[in-house]
Amino acid sequence: MLFFLFLSLLLKFVFVSEAFQNPKMVLSPNDPSSFSRPELVAVVHTHLQLSINFEKKILEGRVILDAVRKNNSADVMILDVKDLTLINVTNGEDDSKLEYTVGETVSFGSKLSIKLPNVSESDDGKTRYKIKIQYQTSSKATALMWLEAKQTSGGKHPYLFSQSEAIHARTMLPCQDTPGLKSTYSAEITAPKWATVLMSGLHNGTRDVDQISKISKFYQPVPIASYLIAIAVGSLVSKRVGPRSSVWAEEELIEQSAYEFAETETMLQTAEEICGPYIWGIYDLLVLPPSFAYGGMENPCLTFVTPTLLAGDRSAVSVIAHEIAHSWSGNLVTNANFEHFWLNEGFTFFIQFKIDGRMFGEKVRQFDALIGLSELNHSISTSETPERFKLIVNLDGINPDDADVPYMKGHALLYYLEELLGGPKEFEAFLKSYFNLFKCKSVLTSDWKGYLYKYFSNKTELLDSVDWDTWLNKPGMPPVIPNYNTDLLNACIELAKRWLSWDENSAPNFEKSDIMNLRANQRIQFLKELFRNETVLSIKKLEKMQEIYDFDSVQNVEIKFMWIRLALKSRWEVKVAEALDFVSKVGRMGFASPIYSDFYAWEEMRQRAIDNYTKTKDRMMYVTAEKLKKVLHLDDN
Repeated sequence: MLFFLFLSLLLKFVFVSEAFQNPKMVLSPNDPSSFSRPELVAVVHTHLQLSINFEKKILEGRVILDAVRKNNSADVMILDVKDLTLINVTNGEDDSKLEYTVGETVSFGSKLSIKLPNVSESDDGKTRYKIKIQYQTSSKATALMWLEAKQTSGGKHPYLFSQSEAIHARTMLPCQDTPGLKSTYSAEITAPKWATVLMSGLHNGTRDVDQISKISKFYQPVPIASYLIAIAVGSLVSKRVGPRSSVWAEEELIEQSAYEFAETETMLQTAEEICGPYIWGIYDLLVLPPSFAYGGMENPCLTFVTPTLLAGDRSAVSVIAHEIAHSWSGNLVTNANFEHFWLNEGFTFFIQFKIDGRMFGEKVRQFDALIGLSELNHSISTSETPERFKLIVNLDGINPDDADVPYMKGHALLYYLEELLGGPKEFEAFLKSYFNLFKCKSVLTSDWKGYLYKYFSNKTELLDSVDWDTWLNKPGMPPVIPNYNTDLLNACIELAKRWLSWDENSAPNFEKSDIMNLRANQRIQFLKELFRNETVLSIKKLEKMQEIYDFDSVQNVEIKFMWIRLALKSRWEVKVAEALDFVSKVGRMGFASPIYSDFYAWEEMRQRAIDNYTKTKDRMMYVTAEKLKKVLHLDDN
């Protein structure tokens, strides 16, 4: 027995030493998107001391990593880096230089291997290290979006914001860039005095450095994954919208933003009823410039949101319910790697729709679920890789940004389980218990499923009846479709049928009330029903629709987006300039990508779209520009 133990330790020593000698090896057995090995040496706290350089569009300074050795044979710490300039690596205790190597660069970055200094065990029996890395980011760092003053609402000062999900944090700092590791962090950020600095943590004071700059301090006491370290710097103001919430925006948007998100506290309290206590202290919102690629990003303490939510009537704020839900599913309990991303997003949609149901009625929750299922079916049927639509995906050789994760299949599984196991009261008690048990941890699907069986140990026969393999490992639609209420959806379908069947030579039997009696999401779905129908509406019908419903003047960007798509499908040429202007100003990827796809399908307008993309791509986030390049087939040339 002793011989085998010795052999095991020897092999581990050789393995780890080879990691330092051969930095080209991709070693992480737990995350196909990371080089890091936190199971050997784990970062437990990250401290950033960075300066914002708007002129060079870089962050410069140092990161100090507190680490603990998990495996006694480990002699290196392995981090992820991409496009970083490493200036110095030292022992944070005595500033002695440490030997390090940077491996071959692959699509998702490089492996940074740092030879650990000789240190003694702490009183608690653990071997602790403090590693200081001086570095600079690249001006092309994919985690960082630098805006010129002219790209902001105020037009006076530049702007910076980050977006690190899924694996872009490694372009902002050397880190163990895997959701399988969680650590606390703190930061000291030097920025111009005119600027407000915000981060995904609690503000810990500001002090002047000199006449032109100041240092803002932050700390995040709850362990989080690296992709949740976030920063924003700009000319920003705030307004209180609740006892634990403020909204931040440029001054030109602050009043509109505060009005739009006035129900934030109600959503937070509703989420707590479903999931348990909110542990993050504050829940602030930052309304970003239009180039932000997503509807929202759930950075702890500071959700980033797109200005496209500013509809003027609070009709688009369900996105906030989604980001609030991430405070539990994703931030508190996190997928251990992005092959199990459904644990973040499937759970979040499940909670979001519950919040909507509590606030606006159960039929709204059912409608949301039906629409999500319809979107999933559409995505699968139009995908070039439908075989990748699984809950547990294989990301070997695939960037998580390019993965197809059927979030609504995850929602359907949870809804199905809720009904199977006794309804909302029973299942929400399980949710609270699950979030409490695994809080501040990263989990795999097997962890969740194992606890589901343990919690419902008196209902194992029911759980055994679930076709787990099909649900989790096979592509396609859910094997069981819940019996959702269709009342709100039927109203959209019936109105669409009336327009499709209307004889243009007869008097139209439509009124403004057709639309006014529908919720905003129903209006969007009405337009989608028309768009996805095989029938192409005549321009005459669209002109009459505009005359009666006046879609041109709506503020809700999702309605405007579908109205533009419907116009492009019908080759309504007078709408082309409006469509190009829309994608030039609205950087949300979920809007820009379909519209550019519509333009590509319209051969006569294809070059105009390509020219527009070329002219505006530098104002887009990296993920948006790369996505549109594929949509326009520019990689094919």
